[in-house]
Parts: sequence; structure tokens; C-alpha cells
Amino acid sequence: MSFGPNPWHQSSWDARAAGNFMAGGVGSGLIVAAALGGGPVWLFLAGAAVVGIGLLCVWAEIGRPWRALNVFFHPRTSWMTREAIVAPALMLLALAAALSAGAAAWGAALVALAFVYCQGRILRAARGIPAWREPTIVPLIVATGLAEGLGLWLLLAGRAAPLATWAALAVALLARQWLWGRWRARIQAAPRALAAIDAAGRGVQAGTLLALALAFAAMLAPLPPAAIWVLQAVAGLAALAA
Repeated sequence: MSFGPNPWHQSSWDARAAGNFMAGGVGSGLIVAAALGGGPVWLFLAGAAVVGIGLLCVWAEIGRPWRALNVFFHPRTSWMTREAIVAPALMLLALAAALSAGAAAWGAALVALAFVYCQGRILRAARGIPAWREPTIVPLIVATGLAEGLGLWLLLAGRAAPLATWAALAVALLARQWLWGRWRARIQAAPRALAAIDAAGRGVQAGTLLALALAFAAMLAPLPPAAIWVLQAVAGLAALAA
């Protein structure tokens, strides 16, 4: 392996870097879902904790972790800086929402959306990676985070989901499905990269369509409470796992 004119082909992504985006999306989506669907107030703290786990992952990945404060020095040019600036506000508003709910809950939801949007822009800014620099990666990341967070809410809320939550999940899943197809059709990557994307895409689409079918069943079909609980658990798991 060497640098400069003789680069090597990166065959994998560091799990700590991937963990930042996975946890950031799920945690942000959970905070939005908690504001929308109610339920235990500790869900706001759970969402913030998941986001925090993602940030710890990326902190552990950098070569000199004790110089991490340097990330705050470039707000005009770096989406990573903007993500780092949004993160403390997200934590504080999630805590406020857990203590008092009300307006703080919606404030936390808005900042959570801003956080996952920053993550999408970080990926798009990686100009050397064809699969990431495509502009549709940004709304795809946001829709994915919302779908995952709503799915996790269904698993953790301990209450039957209101109609608004099912509707939000259906919208997020439809957006994820459409954006995935549009993004895949537009990217121009190497054959091996496309093969890996297509392999992952089959799981994304299968889980998305299953969760979407269950969401419509919950909204349209009269079901007994026991069936609703099973449907909610399976739909949440499918939306999250996809």
C-alpha cells in the first residue's frame, strides 16, 4: 500500500466511522419520533445517548483524539464542524424535553433533523467517493435516519402507536425507498462498489417494503390489540434493521 500516485483500493469502512453515521441517524430519528408520538420522556435521553455513542465512535477513530476540539474551528467551510456545533444543542434540548416536554420537545426534534442533515452533507463533501458525492445522498441519509428512529420508537415506546406516528413512518419509508432507487440510478461508481451497493440494497428494500405494508395495515385494518402489538414490533424491527 502507498500514497500519492499509487493509491490502494479501500475495501472496507472503519466500523467506528460507520458507527457515527448509523448511531447519529437512529438517535436523531428517535428524538423526532418521541416528539411526534409521545411516550416515555426517557426516549429523548435514549436518542441523545445513541447520538453520543456515534460521536464517541468517531472520536475513537481519529489519530489524535485529544486534539478533537480542533473540529470546532471551521464553521464556515466544514460540515463536520457544523455537526459538532449542533451536537451540544441537541443534548441540552433532549434533556430539557425529558424534564419538561412542551416546546423543548419540538426544539429537540428540529435540532435532531439539523444534526442528521449535517451528517448527510459530510458524506456528500467526500468528493473522491462517487457513491457519496451524488446530491441525493443527503435526503437519503435524512429519510433513513427518520425511518430507523421511528422504527426504534415502535420497539421502545411501550404504548400503541398513534395514527400520526404510523403515518410519519409510512412517509419516511416511502421516501427512503424512492430516494434509494433514485440515488442508485444516478451514481457512477466502480463495478465492485456497485455490486456491494446492490447487495445491501436488497436488504434495504425488503425491510422497507415489509415495514411499509405493516404500517398501512395498522392504519387501515381493524385489528385486535394483541395483533397490533405484534405488528408494531415487527414493523419497528424491519424499519430499523433495513
